[in-house]
Amino acid sequence: MPIFEYACNACGHRFEFLKLPAATTVPSCPACQSQNLERLLSGFALSTTDQTKARAKAARKQTLESKDYKDAQVARAEEISHHR
Repeated sequence: MPIFEYACNACGHRFEFLKLPAATTVPSCPACQSQNLERLLSGFALSTTDQTKARAKAARKQTLESKDYKDAQVARAEEISHHR
């Protein structure tokens, strides 16, 4: 199901519109309800194995450095030492 991007010529609002296969709905601006729209060129996502690995590594690093993670580690260590 394609998602189309539009810009409203009446108010300038930009939005996305999900086009269902069997639907006959004509898109209209959610801000002003105008049907005077311009369909925009949409970008697309591209991912490689290297990009995926780099993103996962960055996410792990961010998690390990987060205060919530450190607090959870301290709480876990205290619980373990308390039950010994």
